[in-house]
Amino acid sequence: MATLTVWRFPTANGAEEALATLRRLGRQELIKVQDGAVVSWPEGARKPKTRHLSDMTGMGAVGGAFWGFLLGMIFFVPVLGAALGAAGGALGGHLAHVGIDEDFVKRLREKVTPGTSALFVLSSDAVLDPVRAAFEGLHAELLETDLSADEEARLREAFTEGE
Repeated sequence: MATLTVWRFPTANGAEEALATLRRLGRQELIKVQDGAVVSWPEGARKPKTRHLSDMTGMGAVGGAFWGFLLGMIFFVPVLGAALGAAGGALGGHLAHVGIDEDFVKRLREKVTPGTSALFVLSSDAVLDPVRAAFEGLHAELLETDLSADEEARLREAFTEGE
């Protein structure tokens, strides 16, 4: 079972700084990072900057298509507003199909705003106490959703690159 974890930081560069912690936890085998992305939203910017963590993931990663889709739904579709109407609802339904419900997306929209950043991680096999403790000093807020085995399989079927 995979977990989609989002660590939200109160600064625009907090997520980038937290990558060293995530890499260290991975080397210590306290978490298996399957894929990830960084969102940085500098104060005054119209939209956030996003970056896929392709350097931390291997074969079987869901890849840039998934992150583009998810991050687009969270940060860019609301900007387009009613112009997308039913299409936005259909896309949101597709996310729910892979275990990412509308409430989770809504919480992310409310929390990741100008002047903040977020580290999105699709992971498994996390040793929770040491992972949480490692992020405590970084002033991170944890948002997460667990994916069932079926939801994870649908996610991989829809978005896995190179297979």
